[in-house]
Amino acid sequence: MASKIPSRSLLTFLKEARRAHLQFISSGSPSPIYVVGNPSVDLDSIISAIVYSYFAHNRAHITPIRPHVPLINLSNVAAGSELRRLRPEFVKALWLCTGKSESEKWEDTPESAGDMLREHIVTVQDFAKHLRERNIQEQSADAVMVDWNAMPVRDGQRGRGSLDGLSSVVFQVVGCIDHHVDEDFLPSAGSLPSGQPLVVKQSGSCTSLVVNTLRKKGIWHEGDKGDTGEAQVAQLALASILIDTANLTSKDKVTNHDTDAFAFLSLKIHNDTNTAHTVTTPYYEQIHETKQNSLDFLTVDEILVRDYKQWEEKSRGESVRLGFCSTVKSLPWIIRKASDSQRLLDSLRALCDKEELDIVVVMTAFTSPARDNQFCRELLVYAAEGDKKNEVVKEALNSFVSTANSQLGLADWFPLEDGVSDALSQDIKSTLNQDESWRRVWVQTNLSMSRKQVAPLLREAVATQ
Repeated sequence: MASKIPSRSLLTFLKEARRAHLQFISSGSPSPIYVVGNPSVDLDSIISAIVYSYFAHNRAHITPIRPHVPLINLSNVAAGSELRRLRPEFVKALWLCTGKSESEKWEDTPESAGDMLREHIVTVQDFAKHLRERNIQEQSADAVMVDWNAMPVRDGQRGRGSLDGLSSVVFQVVGCIDHHVDEDFLPSAGSLPSGQPLVVKQSGSCTSLVVNTLRKKGIWHEGDKGDTGEAQVAQLALASILIDTANLTSKDKVTNHDTDAFAFLSLKIHNDTNTAHTVTTPYYEQIHETKQNSLDFLTVDEILVRDYKQWEEKSRGESVRLGFCSTVKSLPWIIRKASDSQRLLDSLRALCDKEELDIVVVMTAFTSPARDNQFCRELLVYAAEGDKKNEVVKEALNSFVSTANSQLGLADWFPLEDGVSDALSQDIKSTLNQDESWRRVWVQTNLSMSRKQVAPLLREAVATQ
């Protein structure tokens, strides 16, 4: 069993990791291992990367010993105040874990948080900028994937690919921890370096799998409350687990992986599992409220790509590109922000043009005070207009509806919250339901079906045409 980790604050580690990245760029030293989450860059993805990196960084359990650098998968955002604006729930969680330390104190404000993020975080845009500054045209690096298992750009070999916004870097995947459907991209377990994980299994939060994998490998030791750094990382890990499982109350999401990780982390923070929920609920509520309010400061175009993923499938020899937008606000809320349904369609068209999409899906998931804070889902599917593959796309979408209608519990759309006028309701129904250009809007009554389940259904419908 590996020896217990020495005391090291979370911010100290993040600064060390960023320094290792800059040294790799500037001196041509051996590549660190970049730990990179998925392109939606949600809280689970970011925190999974940071937690795994913290324990794997220069640790003897992985041979050879190498630095591990969490790489935030944002291709158009640098670390700084803009990162805080776009991902305030991450910054809130990080501040609650580290910001009150006397020696490393910082404030959750644009100025203070912006400075802290620039000194401690590396995004994909930062990586690309650092390469341009050094006039580096091509680079190779190793990566551990967390919260996803297939890179968008593949070079023909299993486990080798590039990230959007960083096409000049070819990554060799040397490990993976994920809770999504296996995309048949990863290398075999036998080809991985000693000590690196290959874990793809169902859980409410990927962070839970990260925590339990570290425990199983003897890297994160069982026991009572940890030192400052360990407690900080444990508290950060709890943030994404609680958010992804609705404070461990979502029966459709919570698994044994999540409850086991929660119990372990609670001991590391409070040294007492009996009072853990009493202590963690206010923590969860602060982060949840920040996430719920995060869209107030974004444009409609930014809302659509804030939690976004895309895939490409072959249908009758044609490549069909699918984009999925997930948001924590209702369609009426988004449409009011846009001004009307037609403006939302304009934003969807612009997204299709920019990403060369044939189909875009908007999934909303929110709680409705009008329904006793009941969790609700809506689904909007839109086919790009004027697409040469229009008939293939329409047939695929008709097949999707036929197959998925009962599984998703699709119902004709109706307002799920108060304050939606009859005029707005009619505008949504008439504008977002069109046979000729194929767009549909529904209330999704099967609340257990998130993007992790809906995306494979649509992808299969496209691929089997």
